[in-house]
Amino acid sequence: MATLPSVSYSITVRLELDGHGSAVGSLTNAVEHVGGVITALDVAQAGHERIRIDVTCAARDTDHAQAIVDALGAIEGVVVHKVSDRTFLMHLGGKIEMQSKVPLRNRDELSMAYTPGVARVSQAIAANKDDARRLTIKRNSVAVVTDGSAVLGLGNIGPEASMPVMEGKAALFKRFADIDAWPIALDTQDVDEIVRTVQVIAPGFGGINLEDISAPRCFEVEARLRELLDIPVFHDDQHGTAIVVLAALKNALRVVGKNLSEVRIAMSGAGAAGTAILKLLMHAGAKHVVVCDVNGAVHEGRDDLDPNLAWIAANTNPDGYSGDLRGAVAGADVFIGVSAPNVLGGEDIAEMNDDSIIFALANPDPEVDPDVAHLHASVVATGRSDYPNQINNVLVFPGFFRGLLDAQSRHVDSDMMVAAAEAISAAVTDDELGPHYIIPSVFHTGLSKAVASAVREVAVRGRGAAE
Repeated sequence: MATLPSVSYSITVRLELDGHGSAVGSLTNAVEHVGGVITALDVAQAGHERIRIDVTCAARDTDHAQAIVDALGAIEGVVVHKVSDRTFLMHLGGKIEMQSKVPLRNRDELSMAYTPGVARVSQAIAANKDDARRLTIKRNSVAVVTDGSAVLGLGNIGPEASMPVMEGKAALFKRFADIDAWPIALDTQDVDEIVRTVQVIAPGFGGINLEDISAPRCFEVEARLRELLDIPVFHDDQHGTAIVVLAALKNALRVVGKNLSEVRIAMSGAGAAGTAILKLLMHAGAKHVVVCDVNGAVHEGRDDLDPNLAWIAANTNPDGYSGDLRGAVAGADVFIGVSAPNVLGGEDIAEMNDDSIIFALANPDPEVDPDVAHLHASVVATGRSDYPNQINNVLVFPGFFRGLLDAQSRHVDSDMMVAAAEAISAAVTDDELGPHYIIPSVFHTGLSKAVASAVREVAVRGRGAAE
């Protein structure tokens, strides 16, 4: 796949050059010649003979960014003074901060916010721990917890390197749902230590968002924490992905006029995301699914099944298909990939049923080239922002947690997830729905509130039934 210039590789180059009329044009030509895109051009300082200009460009990657700088520096009379990576500039000092919600302008206010007045509030909570939700930040706080073992597509890069991603997650919680989220990067990948650490910090939070913890460790961590804690535990890489996939698939099936209970689904990837997608699709009514991993189709005859794969084998692939992914895709209506790049080609998609649906979600390079898939499939979705139908967890987790916190829910269940998926799906109207628009934008007005409302309704109803 050819990669287009992206703002994520945006640089600003400060140049000094001759002030004659054609000088600026030479900059534009140089950038375009090496495949860059100028997004801004600002005169920083002007003189009669020389001018300083800040040229902002989008590049494909860091090597391409350097090629743009070299091209600009090679122009006669141009001096390169400084090159700034705009993404790194955004991250300087971190992306989030804590602010006080109350004024502290005088002794009266200080004595109520802190000692001696605060002691009365602490005593009230000591007498009734549930008051912590009403009288502290717990009611609106989520811990974003990682061990740094599966960060984006970067792999096991450790807790320190995970922090920019966790900060970004916290910023998204605040932007889309006004939730105060706190990055918690743990310097351990031992399941017992992770579980115990989260357990002992849990009193200060209203929910736990597990993030970028590799499989199969993530399954045990989540299951044990759900047993131990009286607040909801949600692994976004699993369940956030599953919810947005279900939402998008519901609308894709509307486009091609097929039903979830009848279509044949081939999946590539049996890790955290793949397993969660599978379980939620089945909860929503999917019946005909074959899951493949690096060793081919998962079936009960295989001798390498761990507990997770054993569950998949027992609950899918009723015909016992034992071949490879390409064979599973042939004759399928839907392909869902959460695995590795370029595992399928156009000839494989051509073997699917008419009006096929492709969700190729590996990032940054999908399981099949989207442009090639479009030649044979009716609907194509990816995890990329430079193609239509981006499957993005940001559509889910802010509103999902907003609903959980508002309902003071103590758990997460599949009915809440289906409700969230239906709310996201419903955000695309019949007039808007089409092959290139099956899922709303992350900036869709009111989407987070709609998801929150749907989750809150299920949570409150469930709590009432339990009581």
